[in-house]
Amino acid sequence: MRRITWVLAIIMSVTLVLAGCGKKDAASVVKDLNNVSDKLESKQGAYQGSGTMTLYTGEQPQEYKVEVWYKNPSYYRISLSNVQKDVTQIVLRNDEGVFVLTPSLGKSFRFQSDWPDNQGQVYLYQTLVRGIVSDNNRQFVEDGDNYVFEVAANYQSSALVRQKIWLAKKTYEPKQVQVSDSEAKVVVNVKFDSFKFDPEFTKDSFDMQKNMATGKASESTMAEVDENGNPVTAPENSKPSEKPVTAELGDFGIIEPGYIPAGVKLKDSNKIEDSKDHSVLIRYDGTYQYTIMESRPLDRAVSLAPGSVIDLGFTVGLLSGDEQQTLTWMSDGVEYRITSANLPVNEMMQIAASMEEQTGK
Repeated sequence: MRRITWVLAIIMSVTLVLAGCGKKDAASVVKDLNNVSDKLESKQGAYQGSGTMTLYTGEQPQEYKVEVWYKNPSYYRISLSNVQKDVTQIVLRNDEGVFVLTPSLGKSFRFQSDWPDNQGQVYLYQTLVRGIVSDNNRQFVEDGDNYVFEVAANYQSSALVRQKIWLAKKTYEPKQVQVSDSEAKVVVNVKFDSFKFDPEFTKDSFDMQKNMATGKASESTMAEVDENGNPVTAPENSKPSEKPVTAELGDFGIIEPGYIPAGVKLKDSNKIEDSKDHSVLIRYDGTYQYTIMESRPLDRAVSLAPGSVIDLGFTVGLLSGDEQQTLTWMSDGVEYRITSANLPVNEMMQIAASMEEQTGK
């Protein structure tokens, strides 16, 4: 009898040990994630993912189809398709710089930037791993086939405070990301429906012209902008594009933001008469003084500018200038510029996000 008891005790001990061997704690997962990160930084490092991103920054949720490509050392292609507006923008980084492309409209901006180095984008795998590894106060649980981390959010918008990240147990592929504000309300939700490490990319995958051609856009030409991000007038003898997109799209009215900072009021809004690009100027006064310039750039609006790339969620913008800063971005064929000497960048970002769901009046 005593022998049977000892045998049962040994069997139970072995069972418990084996069960424990199959279970990982947060430290073990973090160690594995560091190894995955090291592999992505190797010569063969690459991944490809797709999913749906929903932004809850305005009165109505805005839904985007997201496709992300990465290849070491610094090639990125992010496709953002607005489900409601049926417009796709591509954020591209290659050896020539950082581009924001709208192929269907023939619009392209080129930035001088090291984006996305040292900047967080919720749909980039490196950003998620960095957030998990760097937060020593991370919270960790298991949820079915996934590991779930809750960590501090480290994004350009100070309104984003916490994030929950779901990773597949077997592969560490991302499954879902929820980013919340200080009131624990979800502001950004990303669900991945596919993700693959080590995909095969062609030499054209990150080529600017090849990506522009996907929308059968009319020919576009490089145009310079000055240090404040304002377009430099093209030479009179420059060759025009074959088919001006601006003329086709026409007047868009006046698009006012849904968000105005506290202590600020609308001063005036005016359409600039006889402007070929349908320019609009909106001015605000109060706690902050700033202007919003809206226009449909001519077909030759491929711009080159120094500055910082700002993640707006639905696209990226360019922040340029020093004492007077300008945030420039493109959406649905309209170029927006917020210019101010005292408006904080975080407020600029919130204003920009609130304009995405507005229509012209």
